[in-house]
Amino acid sequence: MARALRIQYPGAHYHVTCRGNEKRAVFEDTQDQKTFLEKLSLSSNIYNVPILAYVCMTNHFHLLLCTPDGNLSEFMRHFNISYTAAFNRRHGRVGHLYQGRYKAFLIDVDNYLLEVSRYIHLNPIRVKAFSKTSAKEKWNALLGYEWSSLPGYCALGKRKHFMNYETVLGYMGADDRKGRLAYREFIKWGIEKDVVNPLDLGKGLGIIGEEDFVEWVKEEFLSKTKGDKREQPALRKLGKMFDPKEMIAHFTRLTGEKREAICRRGKNSTERAMVMEFLYRFCRMTQPEIGRLVGGIDYSAVSQARSRLQKRLEGDHKLRQRFNDLGDQLFDLSRIKI
Repeated sequence: MARALRIQYPGAHYHVTCRGNEKRAVFEDTQDQKTFLEKLSLSSNIYNVPILAYVCMTNHFHLLLCTPDGNLSEFMRHFNISYTAAFNRRHGRVGHLYQGRYKAFLIDVDNYLLEVSRYIHLNPIRVKAFSKTSAKEKWNALLGYEWSSLPGYCALGKRKHFMNYETVLGYMGADDRKGRLAYREFIKWGIEKDVVNPLDLGKGLGIIGEEDFVEWVKEEFLSKTKGDKREQPALRKLGKMFDPKEMIAHFTRLTGEKREAICRRGKNSTERAMVMEFLYRFCRMTQPEIGRLVGGIDYSAVSQARSRLQKRLEGDHKLRQRFNDLGDQLFDLSRIKI
């Protein structure tokens, strides 16, 4: 079977896993796990790769991460070499530690980021030893599992300095007490319902996402020909992006609209929907971040507004022309080098 392509671009999110060579352990004891997290923290800092979730199992690990600079390969090469060298040195061995190269699934963050984070955090109880235990016992085991990022999502005192908790908890409202409680319930629900593994969606092409996201990736990264630049939001993501406030300032100048009117809570204008779409395309913002910027709405409202806009663009030629013209002007103002 052909191996999945490495699709890289700034702002991409991935689920990454590595397994021990010949199913052997990659963690012999707690010192190995501590070293693993030290190397992960160092590589994350060097390559500007936020870590959103992790879990260390005996013979493999899982990571959920983002690449603002589109540099997954460089990050993973440095990280895996660093930890392998430390492990081999400590245990007096040589050679490969992992079974082949790492596996990475590109993630549709607005639809599957939460699901993938939950899958990672449920790993410690997805073993034979917990097959007949109660949901409560499984939950307590997860909270007590030291080598996972879940404890830090549930208690501030358990947090790791290198972790990014805000992105995932943003889909629960915010990184606050209410958001943390909501995430706890999200994990508990997954224990009780024995949810489907979202990674199954990624088998073959290596993409975990809804149909529209998969088609977008195919068109922008897997097709041999490219169309007009305004139809390719991915190309904008490959270059330098606007600061969100800068983008809104350009938009208001081009349209004559006032920022206060566009971002007012309860406002459902076409211009506001356009701002949301351009923030998503030009500024590498997630839908929760967009919602907070344009009036404090939740990510589902942003998603609905963008979906309604896309449907209107398909049926309204004049609106589509206006949208494309604005996009082209913003594209030129951003000075993106393709």
